[in-house]
Amino acid sequence: MLHAPLTWAESVATRAVISAPLQESAQLDGVIEAVQQSTVSAQTSGTIVELPFDVDDSVSAGDLIVRLEDSEQTARLDQAQAGLQEAQSGLQDARQQFQRTETVHERGLVSRQELDRARNNLSAAQARVERAEAAVAEARKQLDYTRVIAPYGGILTERHVELGESVSPGQPLLSGLSLEQLRVVVDLPQTYADAARSQRQATVTLADGRVLKTGDMTFYPYANPQTHTFRLRLQLEEPNGSLFPGMLVKVSVPVASREALWIPASALIERSELRAVFVQNDAGQPRLRQVRVGQRDDDRLEILAGLSEGEQVVVNPGTLVGSPALAVPATVPSDGE
Repeated sequence: MLHAPLTWAESVATRAVISAPLQESAQLDGVIEAVQQSTVSAQTSGTIVELPFDVDDSVSAGDLIVRLEDSEQTARLDQAQAGLQEAQSGLQDARQQFQRTETVHERGLVSRQELDRARNNLSAAQARVERAEAAVAEARKQLDYTRVIAPYGGILTERHVELGESVSPGQPLLSGLSLEQLRVVVDLPQTYADAARSQRQATVTLADGRVLKTGDMTFYPYANPQTHTFRLRLQLEEPNGSLFPGMLVKVSVPVASREALWIPASALIERSELRAVFVQNDAGQPRLRQVRVGQRDDDRLEILAGLSEGEQVVVNPGTLVGSPALAVPATVPSDGE
């Protein structure tokens, strides 16, 4: 039994041209930077005797990164501890003297004036102990300052001193940053500032097309007086070891919304400079029509000119392009004639 061949309408799928909102975005260049980046400075004076790490070395939180010669600080601590022992002995003597005077005063053998003098001596001895304890704490802190430790894990980026160099309080020693917390910073033109603040959305893309997951978004409340741009900061939620401070990324910021015509991206035929689609005419036959395209959004394509809402386009025109009757010419009309 013979069957009639299928018509093109029965064998080719079509889809209607639809109208839907298009979110327009500004494409900007952003820079990755570390959230934690700092310079460690000396908090006591001394000579550098140890620099275990150099620039570009990785360090862990709590690692010793600088050690100063500590003989002076050790001597001060010993002196402060000796002063504390002396003050404690004086306190013990004053306490015993007060207790004896108080007992004798209760029996009426000494005057009230003698009791007050003993009490005042005890208070003074207690104050001397407290002052000596503070001196010991300060001396111990100065000794601890001779051992500089890393405040967090990361990479050393700069060394400001050399071995054997004498340093004083406040002098920079080492600079570093952490790779565990990164963010993207971008300068937003003033024209887009209000729209970006209201939308509060942005997409960060690497050069290879990967989209990075972002977290909190921070807008600086002032503009740069030279460039008239507002700084926008985006927290990166998943630094994966392939991101480093200073890298350039693309930041897409929604700035406006408008209605646009959309077709499936698979419906487009591209031949050199030609952009066209097969459109079903009133007789139900495919006609090639040149179109002008705009943005692509996943699997759909914006049409700027050449189609109207509701028209039917061929979704997969590959079989029609190969047909002798429907071969793609060098030029096609754009008005469907």
